[in-house]
Amino acid sequence: MLTKILMVIPIVVIVFAGIVARRRSEFRVARTAKMRAPASAIFAQVNDFRNWEAWNPWGKLDPAMKQTYQGAPAGTGAVYTWNGNKEVGEGRMTISESRPNDLIRINLEFFRPFAARNIAEFTFRPEGDQTAVTWSMSGKNNFMAKAIHLFMNMDKMIGIQFEQGLAQMKSVVEAASNKSEMAITD
Repeated sequence: MLTKILMVIPIVVIVFAGIVARRRSEFRVARTAKMRAPASAIFAQVNDFRNWEAWNPWGKLDPAMKQTYQGAPAGTGAVYTWNGNKEVGEGRMTISESRPNDLIRINLEFFRPFAARNIAEFTFRPEGDQTAVTWSMSGKNNFMAKAIHLFMNMDKMIGIQFEQGLAQMKSVVEAASNKSEMAITD
């Protein structure tokens, strides 16, 4: 019996490795929300990392997380680093492209719990009196990440965080937009 088990184990490992190797390396997670605010107001929330405290879903997972800001105060060259508990890990974001009211592209580096390099993007598309904001993350999975994602749905896991962040951002920008509309009518 032990001999049969020892013969089956390598076959299972080879089949599993073959399945993992055939999985796509590239991934993209994206969520979109419509907000009743001008693109410029929403753009300002993303373009300055200091504004993220009001809506960043990962900040809520570790209120004691250490955060630092470097480089430009906002826009291209702005850098944000974090170091937190096992829920948020450690990493760095650098704005690599900032086109007002259109696109913000961020180089996203994770150091812990897993090392990875990805691209995050925010796009802003006016739609009548609203702005459609899309938050996306794309990158490549190595062999180990592809194996893990056989058992964990990355789109669902990250997507939920994006949805929460966009909902909170919507609250922030719509509240600010309502205040400025009320000030204009007074």
